[in-house]
Amino acid sequence: MFLRSILPRSARMVSHASKRTSAAMVQKRGMADVPVFKGPEGPDKRLVLAYSGGLDTSTQLRWLADKGYEVIAFCANLGQGGGMADEDFSGIEAKAIASGAKKCYVLDLQEDFVENYVFPVIRANALYESRYLMGTSLARPCITKTMVAIAQQEKCNFVAHGSTGKGNDQVRFELSTYALRAGLDCVVPWRIPEFYTKFQGRQDLLAYAKERAIPIAMDVGNRPPYSMDDNLFHISFESGVLEDPAATPPDSTHRYTQPLNACKETHDDVQIFWEKGNPVKVVNLTTKEEASTPANVLKMLNRLGGAHAIGRIDIVENRYVGIKSRGVYETPGGTILRAAHLDIEALTLDREVLRIRDTMSIKYAETVYNGFWFSPEMEFMQNAMDYAQRHVNGETRMRLFRGNVIALGRSSPNSLYNMDMASMDVAGGFDVSHSEGFIRTQARRLTAYRNMAHPNGHDLPPIPKTSGVHTK
Repeated sequence: MFLRSILPRSARMVSHASKRTSAAMVQKRGMADVPVFKGPEGPDKRLVLAYSGGLDTSTQLRWLADKGYEVIAFCANLGQGGGMADEDFSGIEAKAIASGAKKCYVLDLQEDFVENYVFPVIRANALYESRYLMGTSLARPCITKTMVAIAQQEKCNFVAHGSTGKGNDQVRFELSTYALRAGLDCVVPWRIPEFYTKFQGRQDLLAYAKERAIPIAMDVGNRPPYSMDDNLFHISFESGVLEDPAATPPDSTHRYTQPLNACKETHDDVQIFWEKGNPVKVVNLTTKEEASTPANVLKMLNRLGGAHAIGRIDIVENRYVGIKSRGVYETPGGTILRAAHLDIEALTLDREVLRIRDTMSIKYAETVYNGFWFSPEMEFMQNAMDYAQRHVNGETRMRLFRGNVIALGRSSPNSLYNMDMASMDVAGGFDVSHSEGFIRTQARRLTAYRNMAHPNGHDLPPIPKTSGVHTK
């Protein structure tokens, strides 16, 4: 298994199946014999499950309870819906209890998620493989940190998640768990042979939910032909009809952004205020609407950006587990923030600091995407990024229109821009006579290389003797 090669020896276990498998075997649909998962042994049976209330985690909750675990469900409100149509969490606790949980925590993590996970990525100018703002990658360490805190408070020795054995999320959840607390073990139903043999498709899950009276909507006729995952930063679409990279995504995948042919016909201008690289306030210059908390800033920009078809990408990416996957992502507010942040940085960051930061941004994005949020290299890079951001203060004005984020202007009390120095009309203290020496010095290595590698000079294009040549 992939995780066995990257986790410390003490943590190398695949859902405890290797430790807790009996000799008993079951038959399923003519497949090979599958070991029966016996569940926990001894008095320590309490487990925290990352729970969404959907079919997968509701079924897993009941199955884990049947195996003898005392399941404590944890549902994280990360702003699902993106501020356009927020998810209703009011019935989630009752659903978890009805599905077999002993207790259910439903916690609002929106401000924590944006301030401590989204904004650091904006400050770092981090894009995975030059395009992806990593909305799912950021959510997993945020959820895991609170899940581990609940496990500590409830004196649990087990945590569980509903991720599959092929994706990145299993790695993110478990690396974060092992990094945050000693003594916690991960139980992963989708890597337990008895579970994934019993439940080979959605119909199996639905049949089990009906059999065990799990409160799940049974109608499957209107189910989208793809999977979705959303939070306040983005929404993702993958799998199903999207597994063919040549297939055009259905129109129904427009959730956070309007299609270009349906977006607003008039622009919106926004002003974003920055302190140490963080957006602290946003103003719609047309309507005068304002937002000033991290979550509200992102919600407002999501609504504005979505109306202008901003922030939608369709990409093939490289998963950490070695598989290429196709995903459609909508990140309207994040796309606006990244563009505006780059603009204020151009005014306030030294050239060489900016270049070093940009080289580090690539490694930063890979670290986040691969699940190493709570790693020593991440601590090092985050401290370096934040130190570079201490003078990134000021405001940017951006125009949002038909998929574009257009800079209108920017200002900063920490600006490194000298208008007189840059002017073509004013000397501004710049002695142009120094330019000749500067150019000759820079050219010295070029002429040395030319003399060595091209002693007869570079090949030059032929020039016609008569065609197009005008003489008196």
